Amino acid sequence: QVQLVEAGGGLVQAGGSLRLSCAASGRTFSRYNMGWFRQAAGKEREFVAAITWNTGRTLYADSVKGRFTISRDNAKNMVYLQMKSLKPEDTAVYYCAAREGAGLYFAAGEYDYWGQGTQVTVSS
Repeated sequence: QVQLVEAGGGLVQAGGSLRLSCAASGRTFSRYNMGWFRQAAGKEREFVAAITWNTGRTLYADSVKGRFTISRDNAKNMVYLQMKSLKPEDTAVYYCAAREGAGLYFAAGEYDYWGQGTQVTVSS
């Protein structure tokens, strides 16, 4: 099992930057594939980014490529999402998720554990 707690959300103006963090606790965190998802008001939860535990390979949604960077520090049990050039359409609750096993996963249903979410609001 793994427990996830997100932090770093807040209000930022368009074009600004924000870094989200996800603190993980539990056994063998380094073996979990990690992902970030977001859910805007009235919309479905959507994939943002993912990173594997074994190779560090990453995957990004087209909407955030070139602007967002996912990273992890297994020694500190932390996952990060660096967000740059933020747009109003990035406004959403952002969730950290974890999945046991190898590979990159982009579907929310593929993940086993979720954080409580952190609100990101980008003003226009």
